[in-house]
Amino acid sequence: MSRFRRTAITGASSGLGRALALALAAPDAVLHLSGRDPERLAETGFLVRARGAEATETVLDVREAAQVAGWIARAGPLDLVIANAGVSGGTAGGAAESAAQIRSIVETNVDGVINTVLPAIDVMRSQAAQTDGVRGRIAVIASIAAFVPAPGAPTYCASKAFADAWTVATAETLSREGILLTSVCPGYVATPMTAGNRFPMPGLMSADRAARIILRGIARGRRRIVFPLWVGLAARMTGLLPARFATALVGRAEGKAQLDPTH
Repeated sequence: MSRFRRTAITGASSGLGRALALALAAPDAVLHLSGRDPERLAETGFLVRARGAEATETVLDVREAAQVAGWIARAGPLDLVIANAGVSGGTAGGAAESAAQIRSIVETNVDGVINTVLPAIDVMRSQAAQTDGVRGRIAVIASIAAFVPAPGAPTYCASKAFADAWTVATAETLSREGILLTSVCPGYVATPMTAGNRFPMPGLMSADRAARIILRGIARGRRRIVFPLWVGLAARMTGLLPARFATALVGRAEGKAQLDPTH
């Protein structure tokens, strides 16, 4: 992944964000890592530097637009920005989502994406284009959950639907400026976020494997990366059913655990 020498990643403390950082780590790479947990973020930085890369760690909350904009501006110029930070929560136990959970998920998974992508666009607009005409690349981590209205995680699904649709729709215009956007829609990835799920997770894969798939797709200029493909197709087909049938079908599974109040 040598073409991505200068990369900024949100949510790099653990899980997929850490796996992406490690996949990008190389002696010529400079990685700007952010997250909310200083100890886990420092561990990611240590592991990245052990692979010969240069790394800086910044503790920040993607819900704070000014913090994120300042971090990205200081990190530039950048070849790649990955808006990875996210939270999940659902209706485990049959209880409806609380207002606090709904707002927390939206603030991180929707506002946090916008807070990351908009300043990244500004930085990349000021960069000279490479020989292939590309000024920079931005990847947004959405989810296959974007394709199906699951009663077990309504706000999570909605937030990822926004992330996917907005990224794909915006990609056409920005591509004319040499800024390439990619929506990443993974299925179940073995991370701390999925560790609490108490329901079958078809197609579950390691974070390391997911990171390799993601970076390969970004390098190829894909506007949407969906994997495993069969899980994505199943979700798409379910989402096309009449609403009552679709929600009844996926509503049989136990809901996601409710969001940890410390998030």
